[in-house]
Amino acid sequence: MERQRARAKTREGVVVSNAMDKTVVVAVKRTVKHRRYHKYLTVSTKYLAHDERNECSVGDRVVIAETRRLSKRKRWRLRTIVERAVRDLPEVGEAG
Repeated sequence: MERQRARAKTREGVVVSNAMDKTVVVAVKRTVKHRRYHKYLTVSTKYLAHDERNECSVGDRVVIAETRRLSKRKRWRLRTIVERAVRDLPEVGEAG
């Protein structure tokens, strides 16, 4: 009997750090309803994700997928870059 692997979970978030080699920190925001006050809160979770080619930069919106354990805290892999971060370019004639 052949067992099928479950489909990997995916999350969409924003890269908040790319200081490590082949690793990025992705902040994923979600809304949860408070049990008593019934207000919606924004909760943020940070995931370490594997970025094989070091192609992400801070501010990029990315999709990460769950994978096997890659290190002590790294269990996610970069799937796609949805949107690149906007870079502030110096004005023409501005010394820089």
